[in-house]
Amino acid sequence: MSDHPDHGVIRDAHRLVVKVGSSSLTGPQGGLDGFRLQALSTALARRAMAGTQVVLVSSGAIAAGIQPLGLSRRPKDLATQQAAASAGQGVLMAAYTQAFTLHGVRVGQVLLTADDMQRRSHYVNASRTLERLLELEIVPIVNENDTVATDEIRFGDNDRLAALVAHLVNADAMLLLSDVDGLYDGHPSAPGVRRISHVTGADDLAHVDVSGSGSQVGTGGMATKLAAAQMATAEGISVLLASADQVGPALAGEEIGTFFSPTGRRGPARRRWLAHASSSSGRIVLDDGAVQAVVLRRTSLLPVGITRLEGRFAAGDTVELCDPDGRVVARGLVGYDADELRQLVGRRMERSARLRTGAPATRPVVRRDDLVVL
Repeated sequence: MSDHPDHGVIRDAHRLVVKVGSSSLTGPQGGLDGFRLQALSTALARRAMAGTQVVLVSSGAIAAGIQPLGLSRRPKDLATQQAAASAGQGVLMAAYTQAFTLHGVRVGQVLLTADDMQRRSHYVNASRTLERLLELEIVPIVNENDTVATDEIRFGDNDRLAALVAHLVNADAMLLLSDVDGLYDGHPSAPGVRRISHVTGADDLAHVDVSGSGSQVGTGGMATKLAAAQMATAEGISVLLASADQVGPALAGEEIGTFFSPTGRRGPARRRWLAHASSSSGRIVLDDGAVQAVVLRRTSLLPVGITRLEGRFAAGDTVELCDPDGRVVARGLVGYDADELRQLVGRRMERSARLRTGAPATRPVVRRDDLVVL
């Protein structure tokens, strides 16, 4: 195969995030497949030795713990998943450490929870840690901290984690390695389906059916990979979805898999956090005039344009801004507690009555600098 100009972004990336799923690392019985892990590690180690800063987001801790715990398949209950992750994470990192060390490349473990991404201070700290590891020429191996994550504060799959990590490190490109060789316009095993080689935006996916779950050892299906690709491309990061068995050709820029072109431009780190990582504490419904002002003119949100509040939030929390039909059009850091803001809904700021505390309502609900349009 020859080089493809889009795929060359993967070949030439100076900073590359690579995500590999559990099904690409494990054997039929659920344990780690040493040959597959070694092949992946060799390809990435060679890329690192050539000067690329590589961040590996690797699933597999729970899958690696299946055999040590004497289980026949991936557990479904959270407590047993956490036990399997505890037993398997050490097995997984030991295997990676040995595989990369054979090529003289050092690795470091980074375990994250969704809470680390949602809290701004944790997000910034995670970014600094990853930056320092890359400066030290260490390949960070990132995984969700499944041992302590709960259903309420987990990513749900490492595809989304990979996209958030790509945001964290300002990656040039992201490579999603799976057990399928790309995105198809139907089920890959169905007759007559074709691989989609290039996605330039949402219109290219309008007729694609990605329903269905992941493998027996993984959690993500094609829908999570598409969501991750859209998160990354929205921030100017190119994405290639390919089979883990083709990691070598993928890194070399060959025309394989499905390439997702950037749909947006890279924004400031704080904006990326606000748009993709921060958790929403409530919703503010706007009238049509406020939607136009916020979305098109990029103005601050004033009380007069609000029609309804949903949820309980405090000043400084992230809230979603919705149009009259309930569609989320923006996210921002709210300047009022929910109880304070309810007294101001629909009022013009300069004519607002004083709050019960006696303080005048003179500040915007969401300042333009604390707002990101989606």
